[in-house]
Amino acid sequence: MEIEYLNDVKNYPSKYSTGYTATNKPITLIEILELEKKYNNGNYFPKSLRELLFLAGNYCNVLDYGICKSQNELQELVKENLEEENINLDKPFYIIDVYIAGTQFFFVYLDINDNPPVYEGIINFKDNKIEIKEISESLSKFLSHLIELEKEDIERRNQK
Repeated sequence: MEIEYLNDVKNYPSKYSTGYTATNKPITLIEILELEKKYNNGNYFPKSLRELLFLAGNYCNVLDYGICKSQNELQELVKENLEEENINLDKPFYIIDVYIAGTQFFFVYLDINDNPPVYEGIINFKDNKIEIKEISESLSKFLSHLIELEKEDIERRNQK
């Protein structure tokens, strides 16, 4: 797959810190097609999301997939939490990062453009609502920012 949007992810496949290495792990194009079939009615995902999955769908050194062992588990974890609270997002979406047992997560809508904005979703169990806010104007800028933060953090730790 030609990488158009996520060259920073492509060029930062591993992070190194004192005594620690983490390397991005991809999923196959066939697996991406299966995810598209299941989560986007067979329509292609936005190109930047396809690139993310192709480069780091099994593990991404700047995202957190939680305890999930696959992209399917990641999607289902959040969707189950939403269903339990009777919360419905009106547009197709895809989870790219999850924390606090799937009650807070980053996601993209699948019907915007090839490099969609990234949103944060926080499930409010008290009110059975979800708080959604845009945190980056594009997936590529979001990931590039995380990579820069990671590099700065590693540099600080290695200087100690």
